Amino acid sequence: MKNDDTSKQHSQWRTLGTLVPYLWPKGEGEIKLRVLLAIVALICAKVTNVYMPLLYKKAVDALTVVPSEHMILAIPTALLLGYGGARVMTVVFQELREALFAKVTQRAMRRVALETFQHLHALSMRFHITRQTGGLSRVIERGVKGIEFLMSFMLFNIVPTLVEIFMVCGVLWYMFNFWYALVTFVTIFAYIAFTLVSTEWRLKFRRSMNERDTEANTKAVDSLLNYETVKYFSNEAHESRRYDVALAGYEEAAVKSITSLSVVNIGQAAIIAAGLVIVMYMAGGGVVAGNMTLGDFVLVNTYLIQLYLPLNFLGFVYRQIRQSLTDMEDMFSMLRIDREIKDADNAKPLNVNGGKIEFEDVHFSYDAKRDILKGVGFTVEPGKTIAVVGPSGAGKSTISRLMFRFYDVNEGAVRIDGQDLRDVTQDSLRAAIGIVPQDTVLFNDTIRYNIAYGRPGATEEDVIRAAKLAHIDGFIRKLPEGYDALVGERGLKLSGGEKQRVAIARTILKNPPILLFDEATSALDSATEQDILKSLKEVSEGRTTLVIAHRLSTVTGADEILVLDGGGIVERGSHKQLLKKKGVYADMWQRQQ
Repeated sequence: MKNDDTSKQHSQWRTLGTLVPYLWPKGEGEIKLRVLLAIVALICAKVTNVYMPLLYKKAVDALTVVPSEHMILAIPTALLLGYGGARVMTVVFQELREALFAKVTQRAMRRVALETFQHLHALSMRFHITRQTGGLSRVIERGVKGIEFLMSFMLFNIVPTLVEIFMVCGVLWYMFNFWYALVTFVTIFAYIAFTLVSTEWRLKFRRSMNERDTEANTKAVDSLLNYETVKYFSNEAHESRRYDVALAGYEEAAVKSITSLSVVNIGQAAIIAAGLVIVMYMAGGGVVAGNMTLGDFVLVNTYLIQLYLPLNFLGFVYRQIRQSLTDMEDMFSMLRIDREIKDADNAKPLNVNGGKIEFEDVHFSYDAKRDILKGVGFTVEPGKTIAVVGPSGAGKSTISRLMFRFYDVNEGAVRIDGQDLRDVTQDSLRAAIGIVPQDTVLFNDTIRYNIAYGRPGATEEDVIRAAKLAHIDGFIRKLPEGYDALVGERGLKLSGGEKQRVAIARTILKNPPILLFDEATSALDSATEQDILKSLKEVSEGRTTLVIAHRLSTVTGADEILVLDGGGIVERGSHKQLLKKKGVYADMWQRQQ
């Protein structure tokens, strides 16, 4: 367990090192200049801050001179103005540093968030079907916030505070003696050591809070996304109980975290108070002995109070830094996840010349315990339509996923015009295939946006033409907002048939040479289905088309029908030929009739 903690700490500090390229990015001169100017402003702020108590000491000494009978004590106006000016300039330099570094921080957050987003899209479907969206989004959100905190506080609060501590110790040693510097140094580093140890002790409570928070958020998002299912089964109370269990776990962890924080704060205050009393006692003795002035006594006190404020803040900052490192490590760990499906080093764009599809002795399984496809082989000639039918779980939708290369085959090969899909770029492959999936999920945007998603930048005329071919233009025009109507989250404002017609329009707009229909009309009534089938037939004209269907009435016109069962093709032929065989297909047809 100890080795695991040590390894995790090393990993977190390595994560801190990953921020360096974002602080000093290649080819961005403005960002580098801002970093340099911010450091200069920081140095000016700290030097001014350390010099300020010296002006205060001189003013106090000037006012404590005992005037003679004929002497009038003058107000040290210049010193007081200098002291006031120093305070103002400290703030000016600090705010200047904040303003200069703001763009550096925000640019780093933007770049990291974008890289994480792009990497998540590049990961395989296997990763995404095993992760929960609510927890994933929370990890990214906390990681980006952690970057913002580290960029602001690590560079411009922690390191400068440590530098200021050494500067103050040097001033006390120079002006008085070694013991003042030693007591100050020991007090401060005892405080730091106590903070580090106690923070490590408290981290287990914070980690538990994070886990419970992620769990609660995941359950809430999952429940709300499945709002209809919850309502269908009247399970609101059940969902509330599940959510409350996660909240109760968070509550328990939070109470432990807050209680332990109180113990830490008391210990920190005791250390600072002890150091303050010792140094002030020493200075008081020097004043009584005549070795020090009242201004010196005030100077020592001012320095320690001045250090106490950032030190008090240092405890909070360190705890946040450790938490930010944990959050960043969670996010960067996703960036280290290997892309299971990636382009080969010598991958070339897919060259479609007709669109011939070949499955050659394909074996595939999602895990080693269960084979899905066992030696599947077939060919779809250019411009022809092949249908794949079979019972649920036979592997029909797996064929579409292999076509899009969401997964790679375990054995065999999938080819388009003789090109192995593993040898071509994924972008060019997916650009050549249009799909209407069984489960159509739309973006929470307008109908126009969702149709135009098939070809971003398409003209209004192209969008409307695609909608007409999909037989949805009439429905859209009846809506008060027309094409600007919002479809709701995941398209829930539309019926299943309306969503599928939007998906069909989107694919028509994409205008690919290869079409893939995965239960494309499963949510449509019989009359609408016939209209859509006519449209799909028109759209499929001259294109290589693969139809995956459960309803056999949708594939009777296919050039060839493949019957998939038990991971292999058990029958093949035209609709009439398969009926004559009186096999699996004929049995399915009879039952559906």
